[in-house]
Amino acid sequence: MKSVRRKLNPIHLEFRNRVVLLVDDSIVRGTTSQQIVQMARDAGARKVYLTSAAPPVRHPNIYGIDMPSADELIAHGRSIEEIEKELGCDWLIYHDLEDLEAAVREGNPDLERFDSSCFDGDYVTGIEPGYFERIQQMRSDEAKRRRRAS
Repeated sequence: MKSVRRKLNPIHLEFRNRVVLLVDDSIVRGTTSQQIVQMARDAGARKVYLTSAAPPVRHPNIYGIDMPSADELIAHGRSIEEIEKELGCDWLIYHDLEDLEAAVREGNPDLERFDSSCFDGDYVTGIEPGYFERIQQMRSDEAKRRRRAS
């Protein structure tokens, strides 16, 4: 939480007894969002709403982006209500995937298909059996800790 507090410093007068809306570009693990929600509460917010400019990240990226394994994603296997509870916010709003794709397509109508796999689990190249288990063993935080220790 120290790193988040170094970047953000809520002004208590602006939060006290207010309903606040916090906006984030995406919520992946949820740890930073959880801390920011708590900071708003500590600053006196009556209610804390949180919105993400991205849809829920429910699936790992397999195309070269170093992302957490599925079990480390806050939205993996959880409902919106469960994520709200985990983050400690009063209301959680995610950007809708279809709306996001429509907005991008509006800027470039020639786009026909998107790689939205981290949101919808539809991998354009397909997935061979056992792939996610191998990725979990290589990419999880625990696997990274073991590599650093050896």
